[in-house]
Amino acid sequence: MPLTPETLPRHELVGLEVEVVAASNPDAVGISGSVVMETTKLLTIEDAGADRVWHVPKDAATFRFTLDDDSRTRVRVEGDRLIARPARRTETTGDSQWR
Repeated sequence: MPLTPETLPRHELVGLEVEVVAASNPDAVGISGSVVMETTKLLTIEDAGADRVWHVPKDAATFRFTLDDDSRTRVRVEGDRLIARPARRTETTGDSQWR
């Protein structure tokens, strides 16, 4: 299944560019970089320019992912849509509720 805005919540997130656009912790808003690790409840984001690694709770944030397609499509996803073990989440085939 190709990576599209509709299928993003069911795909592997490691390697994608991401930005935190909303969060319950205002200090997390604006964190951006590449997803380097994913767990059930956290995304680990590495900011290459600042040599920093951030651990952002999925359920407390809204993310904007940049797809690696020709148009560099940006997709906004509520973090609670991503809560699941990565292997389990990529196996499910329900309707996507991205915006």
